[in-house]
Amino acid sequence: MSMYGRDPWGGALEINAGDSATDDDRSRNLNDFDRAALSRPLDETQQSWLLGPGEQKKKKYVDLGCVIVSRQIFIWTVGVILAAGFIAGLAVLIVKTVPKHHKGHPPPDNYTVALHKALMFFNAQRSGKLPKHNNVTWRGNSCLKDGKSDPSTTMKDLVGGYYDAGDAIKFNFPASFAMTMLSWSVIEYSAKYEAAGELNHVKEIIKWGTDYFLKTFNHSADTIDRIAAQVGQGDTSGGPTPNDHYCWVRPEDVDYPRPVTECHSCSDLAAEMAAALASASIVFKDNKAYSQKLVHGARTLFKFSRDQRGRYSVGNEASIFYNSTSYWDEFVWGGAWLYYATGNSSYLQLATTRGLAKHAGAFWGGPDYGVLSWDNKLAGAQVLLTRLRLFLSPGYPYEEILKTFHNQTSIIMCSYLPYFTSFNRTRGGLIQLNHGRPQPLQYVVNAAFLATLYSDYLDAADTPGWYCGPNFYSTDILRKFAETQIDYILGKNPRKMSYIVGFGNHYPKHVHHRAASIPKNKIRYNCKGGWKWRDTKKPNPNTIIGAMVAGPDRHDGFHDVRSNYNYTEPTLAGNSGLVAALVALSGDRTTRIDKNTIFSAVPPMFPTPPPPPAPWKP
Repeated sequence: MSMYGRDPWGGALEINAGDSATDDDRSRNLNDFDRAALSRPLDETQQSWLLGPGEQKKKKYVDLGCVIVSRQIFIWTVGVILAAGFIAGLAVLIVKTVPKHHKGHPPPDNYTVALHKALMFFNAQRSGKLPKHNNVTWRGNSCLKDGKSDPSTTMKDLVGGYYDAGDAIKFNFPASFAMTMLSWSVIEYSAKYEAAGELNHVKEIIKWGTDYFLKTFNHSADTIDRIAAQVGQGDTSGGPTPNDHYCWVRPEDVDYPRPVTECHSCSDLAAEMAAALASASIVFKDNKAYSQKLVHGARTLFKFSRDQRGRYSVGNEASIFYNSTSYWDEFVWGGAWLYYATGNSSYLQLATTRGLAKHAGAFWGGPDYGVLSWDNKLAGAQVLLTRLRLFLSPGYPYEEILKTFHNQTSIIMCSYLPYFTSFNRTRGGLIQLNHGRPQPLQYVVNAAFLATLYSDYLDAADTPGWYCGPNFYSTDILRKFAETQIDYILGKNPRKMSYIVGFGNHYPKHVHHRAASIPKNKIRYNCKGGWKWRDTKKPNPNTIIGAMVAGPDRHDGFHDVRSNYNYTEPTLAGNSGLVAALVALSGDRTTRIDKNTIFSAVPPMFPTPPPPPAPWKP
């Protein structure tokens, strides 16, 4: 019987069970075999079979299956990996155990800082029963009998609203313009308000104003015949009769009669109030019930403005303080806002009526052309309607007049640039939109807002700029204009003074403001008793944060004197334009305008085809 096995040296190994060789023969055969085997080199595996455990050679290579590597390199590699893992684990342990110091957001820009302060001015101007979170410690409830104290008026609850300036008079005309401007800024820049943490605050400010406006007429009716235009009195020509200008007292201490001025033919006031309610209805569109109430009130007011023609300031003291020069611009302005609020094309047809625009002064220049103010809203209305052309392009029959408004807006923007001579500038660079007359800043901030807004419109429409005659200017030029003007107000001026109270270290300390100038010390000063606080040269005991004063003169001069309201008095209308300009410039340019919210109520537009040409006659 024979068995076959594998020869580890490469041949077959045959073992014969019947082999009877002797031990000597086997030994001799093995010696011959050993010599044959050792005559060629052995690989490591074969050597390991012959060597004992104590004699095994150390391997120089490591077989990883798919690759064979040097043992030394393998050990170094594993060591490095283990060391790296240890170091990484140690780093993670340190990071998790050491107290974290989160890197904060970058500090807000100057425009955002100023925005926070400018909004606080409205808190200081509130009349009536104040909310608990008003955050102006030196103010309290005031004038809680407005309306009731005047037996001649049918509107008995006129508590609330805002005091116009440094006195305690409530003028609806400039106040409604202020609320319209704030609403416009929220509609366009709600994301920027949100980023600044001020969206809820500004909406509260607007609602405080619109709630009061709803009290000044029968807002539930479809037709009205009167509006409460003013509460309080400021005319001192009749002698030493106690009123809101003759007396120097805190609003909380007012004890003299406060008459109500009603108007029955006041197209300008009614249309401006309609604009305020209509624009606010878009701001509060998520509060459906309140938004509808505002829209209904706006419709009623606008109908009254069209039915009962007349200027509100004729024949009363408003002509001294806030005289209206025309109501045609309010018709265009109010009609545009009502169209956006309702989507009713009849308002757009009115706002784009050529005759209406002509009466408003859209086709002729004049020294004040392009100056947006509480009196003249034409420049704002043209920008507002240019928006419609840029983003919705309604076509016929509106295209011709909208194109005209667009061209006029371009001309207005050209007039703001330093390359043109429409308006002079002070040596310090402040544009003289009111041609050197007092109280210039209220006009400057409105222009800065319009310029920034229009540049943002063009950016959103993927238009890099606009033409002034043959010259093309980029949107950056417009924004630069706005920045230089607002920077001047914030302190980059020859006096190195900020004209916003509380911003920076150098700002007016003698603001023409009754509540700010009289200490809250539980002493009740009578009408003349407060005069000592009016006339003192000491700084105001209360800082009215965010108030933008009237501003410097045409030589960049400024007198920080309480008695000179042409320098030191702030107003609602002025601060509303300031807030609008600041929010437009705040943050970075990656946050764009809200293109669509203003069109929420506007139905899809299908332009009417133009009429066919007249038949040909040979």
